Amino acid sequence: MDINTVSYSNPNNSDFYKELRKRVNAYFKENNISRFANFNMVIKTIFMLSIYLVPFILILTVLESTWIIMLMWIIMGVGMAGIGLSIMHDANHAAYSRNKNVNMLLGKLINLVGGNDVNWRIQHNVLHHTYTNVEGMDEDIDTGILMRFSPNQRLLKGHRFQHIYAWFLYGFMTIMWATTKDYKQFIRYRKMGLTKTQGRSNKAIFLGLIGSKTFYLAVTLALPLIFGAMSWWATLLCFLLMHFVAGLILAAIFQPAHVIPTSNFPKPDESGNIESDWAMNQLMNTANFAQESRWFSWYVGGLNFQIEHHLFPNICHVHYRKISKIVRETAFEYNLPYYSYKTFYEALSGHARMLYNLGNDKDAPAIH
Repeated sequence: MDINTVSYSNPNNSDFYKELRKRVNAYFKENNISRFANFNMVIKTIFMLSIYLVPFILILTVLESTWIIMLMWIIMGVGMAGIGLSIMHDANHAAYSRNKNVNMLLGKLINLVGGNDVNWRIQHNVLHHTYTNVEGMDEDIDTGILMRFSPNQRLLKGHRFQHIYAWFLYGFMTIMWATTKDYKQFIRYRKMGLTKTQGRSNKAIFLGLIGSKTFYLAVTLALPLIFGAMSWWATLLCFLLMHFVAGLILAAIFQPAHVIPTSNFPKPDESGNIESDWAMNQLMNTANFAQESRWFSWYVGGLNFQIEHHLFPNICHVHYRKISKIVRETAFEYNLPYYSYKTFYEALSGHARMLYNLGNDKDAPAIH
């Protein structure tokens, strides 16, 4: 499906969203609050960077114990996920600061953990946020033949076990970023014309991609191989362990927000029309979880308030808890859904049930 031919029947103009934006804007104005990061966000930024960089420095310098070094790699995985969830995510949405240079700099932190900021913005901002759970458009629900994330996708025999093996595959998400995925995405996005949305030439994007990947592997893998106390094979395994921890954390946060039993997974008709407006699609295909858990919300960058994030991606996540009351009340006033799981465990369980249902769907369009 060509992105230029897909559109909502009522794009961005529902009465609900107009009223909601008015109320949220009034909240910031009446309380004299900036929609960008505050002091607490700056402290979090320092902390997340520290739990990624400090263990790495210790691995290169003073540590000799195999078990302690392994623990440091695990902590780095937690820090890697924290940087992605809490810092670069807001920055690449231009929600961290009103200064675009600050957003650009912090957005490039994804390159420090193996990803690529340009491809990420295209996949996440352009495709996922615009066409959430829309078949053929949202790449977050497209894993090829490995898993079935939508009832609109074909069913393969192996999918009957996806509720079991998915958790293992999730752990490889960030290692794919660091190796092959970004190159494949660049080729695909260039053909689709999506690289034009980033204000840079294809040559500049490609050279930046090669440079960032080379730098990442040279620093994060080559330096520990040279200066670390562990053998080369143990260092390589620990590098993969770090990525597995980060990938599993990231998937566990993002998947229960969209691939859940309440999602409706819209599919464009032959003319590319989606029978919904954009804001309603966000409510129908997104869920919150563990909204009362402040420490959990702190670590995951407020992305347990996924509804608020999708409706207002240009607002820093430190404000989601407050505006969530406005969003929920306004949705109910307009007889629209506001899906939320009480706990993180309930959200994960909902995602697991969805994986099972999609993998054992007798009414699937095709079985091979």
